[in-house]
Amino acid sequence: MRSHQPDFDFTPDSGGLVLVDKPLTWTSFDVVGKLRGAMRIAAGRKIKVGHAGTLDPLASGLLILAYGPFTKKLPLITGAEKTYSGTITLGSVTPSYDLETTPEPFGAWEHLDEATVRAAFARFLGTIEQRPPNYSAKRFEGERAYFLARDSARAHLVAMKPVTVKVSALEVTGMRGAHIDFEVHVSKGTYIRSLAHDIGQVLGCGAYLSALRRTRIGTYDVKDAHTPEEWSERIAPYPR
Repeated sequence: MRSHQPDFDFTPDSGGLVLVDKPLTWTSFDVVGKLRGAMRIAAGRKIKVGHAGTLDPLASGLLILAYGPFTKKLPLITGAEKTYSGTITLGSVTPSYDLETTPEPFGAWEHLDEATVRAAFARFLGTIEQRPPNYSAKRFEGERAYFLARDSARAHLVAMKPVTVKVSALEVTGMRGAHIDFEVHVSKGTYIRSLAHDIGQVLGCGAYLSALRRTRIGTYDVKDAHTPEEWSERIAPYPR
């Protein structure tokens, strides 16, 4: 049995925000479903729940949910700058630009020194044109791109158009052989997977995103977040 968490001041009539530390492998919709169920139990009725931007299953970290009337304020949060920490792995590429698909060897990385790697990262600071991954929720000719990308008969048809995004800070925080740790601050709509892929192309060795954690959205920090299980108990404590 899970350890008991302090009660949450749940106010379904006025609504509120919930800061979730999303675990790896959970989808954003898994989190919404978990908390919506707990809120339904606590309120004795269905409660509207929304999020301020999804987070991929292979990423962990801050996911902001709103419930009740507070969901109307989500657009104000969705557009805020986001901060991530993560790791890119050099020498291979993947169709999805992360570990959703299998890495394929691309080029040698062993000759690259720290100055060269940092210079490649620096090229992506500021306002840039970025091509979203084919494995993304963006629509291509009316259909979700990832549906087409996963269909071997139609994958070659996907050609995502570049979009303008802003990278306000991008820092290499560690180098461990082929694994480069980083922190980045980006505008809404930026794909960190695409950033990893593009850095690999600049370096000539290829790269993919091998780890990602969202740590901040605007003024909200993951340090103040709790897991879905912890929130479930705070909202609707045992015994049910």
